[in-house]
Amino acid sequence: MKRRTFDGLVSLVGAGLGLFLLIAAGLLNWGYSFADSAVSNQLAAQQITLPAETSNTAEDAATTAFFKDNGGKVMSTGKQAQMYADHYLGFHLSAMPTYAAASGTNRTAAGALAANPADPTLQADAAKAAATLDTVFKGTMLRGTLLTAYAFWELGQVARISAGVALIAGFVFLLLSLAGWMNLRRTSQEATI
Repeated sequence: MKRRTFDGLVSLVGAGLGLFLLIAAGLLNWGYSFADSAVSNQLAAQQITLPAETSNTAEDAATTAFFKDNGGKVMSTGKQAQMYADHYLGFHLSAMPTYAAASGTNRTAAGALAANPADPTLQADAAKAAATLDTVFKGTMLRGTLLTAYAFWELGQVARISAGVALIAGFVFLLLSLAGWMNLRRTSQEATI
């Protein structure tokens, strides 16, 4: 194979790869922008205000500092959602029964009340069990939803980094292709591989 033919093919493939990477960078940046704005808009619409502290005396200094810095702010980022879900809701839910246990207790209390509906102690037990189940359910669902928002936001952050890498790699491939085309003019017609 002639060297000029080989160099031309390699330069052409490099240019194609460079263009592909530039297009990929644009799409990845769009993905980042979509994920970031969607999460921010949806979280801000919920108007969840971050507390200044979690009440967890065993938390690390970074968590304490995060809540101190973000206390009173309306949640609008995936990181805020993750910290609130894990360190505020998670801490408070850890002191409560699991959903399965609360559901079982609620069913037992409701069954006992159905057998003797006039008993005030059973009425109070059933009301307390139902309130606990409601709190655990809402807290667990909110925590899961916030962690899903965090995961979606984090994928957007990965897309942003990937867009930067693809952009740089695309420009490098285009520059190398240009250098290959410039070198092609200096290569002898008779040179072979």
